[in-house]
Amino acid sequence: MATQKLYAGAKLREIRTRLELTQKEFARKLGVSLPYLNQMENNNRPVSTTVVLALAQEFGLDVTELSTGDSERLVSDMREAMADPVLADSPAPLADLRLTASNAPAFARAFLELHRAYRQTHERLASLDEALGREDVRMQPSPWDEVRDFFHYCDNYIDAVDHAAESFARRASADGGIRSAAIRALGEHGISVERAGSDTLRRYDPDARILYLSDRAPSETQTFQMLLQVALLQADKLLEATLDLARFQTDAARAIAKIGLANYFAGAAMMPYGVFLEAARQSRHDLEILANRFGASIEQVAHRLSTMQRPGAKGIPFFFVRVDQAGTITKRHSATRLQFARFGGACPLWNVHRAFETPGRFLRQLAETPDGVRYFSLARDVSKTGGHYGAPVRRYAIALGCEIRHVEAIVYADHMDISTPEAFSPIGISCRICERSDCHQRSVPPLERRLSIDENQRGVLPYAVD
Repeated sequence: MATQKLYAGAKLREIRTRLELTQKEFARKLGVSLPYLNQMENNNRPVSTTVVLALAQEFGLDVTELSTGDSERLVSDMREAMADPVLADSPAPLADLRLTASNAPAFARAFLELHRAYRQTHERLASLDEALGREDVRMQPSPWDEVRDFFHYCDNYIDAVDHAAESFARRASADGGIRSAAIRALGEHGISVERAGSDTLRRYDPDARILYLSDRAPSETQTFQMLLQVALLQADKLLEATLDLARFQTDAARAIAKIGLANYFAGAAMMPYGVFLEAARQSRHDLEILANRFGASIEQVAHRLSTMQRPGAKGIPFFFVRVDQAGTITKRHSATRLQFARFGGACPLWNVHRAFETPGRFLRQLAETPDGVRYFSLARDVSKTGGHYGAPVRRYAIALGCEIRHVEAIVYADHMDISTPEAFSPIGISCRICERSDCHQRSVPPLERRLSIDENQRGVLPYAVD
């Protein structure tokens, strides 16, 4: 297999800007000529091995950053945006999208913001209660989508918050464990913890200085909610500084992101980076062993595994997704080349949908995407009861997976035949951008393919894809 050339012009410019170096100074430190650097920064030439080594030796750079930037995510997101019916008459070639993502990432993000604003406005106008008499409809992304994209493009890893949580956990390990440390930290702020017979997981009364936790929630959920409250109190300045850097467009987005960062702190404190990464490697990423050791739920462990992207100490690049029974994606992150649809549900051929049929069991799947990349996927239902008779059950399923080259480190992949091409199920991302012509689960035609309609015959689909 031919070695893939590395074009990382935008990343090189970002590194140089961060180091506050001119092109001439940067070229000298890398041991290349100024014209050669200029060509690399404009993606006219690939990044050479000499430059990669110089970046590591001269600046201590984790060179995997060069190949794990935003380009793949941007290409995937733009392909999905271009699949919108309003743009269907002018599809952009994939090569053009890749050039835009690598050479003009700011333009790519602006295009995605514009498409998202259009889509949101279109959906609002389709609803009568929004279309009649409302004057506050604005052309801007929803706060929820804005926050989701913030974590998406941060690789789901927030370095400063992660280190702060790890420091908190390190002190806790020597003094009674993380749960006791959370109670003690709240006590230092004059806050007592009480149990309440309520469906509300966490309620803080700032006047009475009491944190109420639902006694119907599992122990790991209670611990998580206490740590979340600790983050809001003890790490407030850090969270606010991180939010300042993010520059959210609305107060609502900032408020949602702050809760997201507090959730991140809680998960990172329960499962501190260094200790958790080592335990994951030793157990070969056995979710049940990790859940028992760190007092966490299966979903919390799977989500945490997808955040192991600290520069210089990266774990396996996992994708993580949670879906509801309708197939709607409620959580998504990918540190792999696999990207999820921004709108709608996940591919119906993916094993995550079958997890609802086999509660309490792990389902394994070998899968291949249209670009030829092969993955291992592990799925399980994580339905959550209300804690009492008559309470509604929230039904979800999660999937955790990685590229097939990492399966030796995954206990769940043992005894699977990865050498047989037929063992890999064909999956996609979204029907409109999936190029498979013979998929029996296709819901809409692919955007960039021509259709043939024959009134004299009918196959699985009412058309053939040329």
